[in-house]
Amino acid sequence: MSSTPTSSSAFNFKPLLISNMVCSMTMMAFIAVLGPIASVVGLAPWQAGTIATAGGVLWMATARLWGQRSDHHGRRTVLLQGVNGFLLSNLAMCALLILSLQFMPSSVLIFLGMLLARSVTGAFYATIPTVGQALVADNVQPAQRTATLAALGAANAAGLVLGPALAASLTHHSLAAPLYLIAVLPVVASFMLWRYLPKQAAQAHASRAAVALHDPRLRGPMTVAFVAMLCVAIAQITIGFFAIDQLRLNPTEAAQAAGTSLTLVGIGLILTQIAVRQLNWPPKKLIRTGAVIGMLGFASAAISLSTGMLATSFLVVSVGTGCIFPAFAALASNAVDPHEQGAAAGSIGAAQGFGMVVGPIAGTLLYSLSPSVPYFFAALLLGVIAISRI
Repeated sequence: MSSTPTSSSAFNFKPLLISNMVCSMTMMAFIAVLGPIASVVGLAPWQAGTIATAGGVLWMATARLWGQRSDHHGRRTVLLQGVNGFLLSNLAMCALLILSLQFMPSSVLIFLGMLLARSVTGAFYATIPTVGQALVADNVQPAQRTATLAALGAANAAGLVLGPALAASLTHHSLAAPLYLIAVLPVVASFMLWRYLPKQAAQAHASRAAVALHDPRLRGPMTVAFVAMLCVAIAQITIGFFAIDQLRLNPTEAAQAAGTSLTLVGIGLILTQIAVRQLNWPPKKLIRTGAVIGMLGFASAAISLSTGMLATSFLVVSVGTGCIFPAFAALASNAVDPHEQGAAAGSIGAAQGFGMVVGPIAGTLLYSLSPSVPYFFAALLLGVIAISRI
């Protein structure tokens, strides 16, 4: 059942857009510097990987809880709670790393502290996309939701590009310099939401049962969300290895090729989601179109023999996923009632988080068979989405 907005369509989404971009910058800037810092403070690669994954696990585990809470207590209240929790946990994480770089405590203590801090950070970060999607559903007519969600996606993609770029530029001063930026960025998000996000009454739906995780109305959108994020995670985890083994590059050249390709992905996501705002296509058409484009991009990546072909293939993938991401969120939102919007957005967030967790594992296992297998597998999954009844 399609839900009807409860507020004016003139609702000001700019604070939400800025906060999404800033928090995405924060998350991705940290990932960009985690490896070098981990090597300096004595953490093994598996420990750094576990820390990075912990945020995704807690995002998956808490997204529905935040969504349901926003259904009962109001979007603005819960969004501010989440962003402020993200701010404090992120500040603690940066402080721990800055002190570790100066005093070099036991690597075991650093690992446990980082694992806890990143887990809490991921749990609070889950409020931002989840409650943001529900806020869109509250204030935008169903036919326009895909366009508004595409704007949120473009803001996140901008953070995906800008975060690592800023972090990399600051490492010329010291490894600690990016951590100060990462610690300060969420303050901007918190202030923007507190000062400029319009106030709304609580939803007052506590007496109604929340939409179930297995609700058949959400089966299609959740499947698409899981597959899309799984494919993205597979690409991220394998591209560096692929550049070494398939393209025969040395580690430095492979890192540069991976960085160029992933930067193009971010740019492609931004431009595609800006274009989606103008197309005004229904969600199912966007999903099928995006799945076909993404399938072709992954198939091309699997047979790439040069850095140029690999980068171009990933750009094509980003066009496909740029169509898919706002569409499955809009499809889920349009399928449920107003009092279920937060829980529905949380279900989508849980599916994405599950894809983030499974993707790196699946990608590395498939890569052990052959460098091209993960990309052919991603192409196959997207092909199935393109012809399925969503």
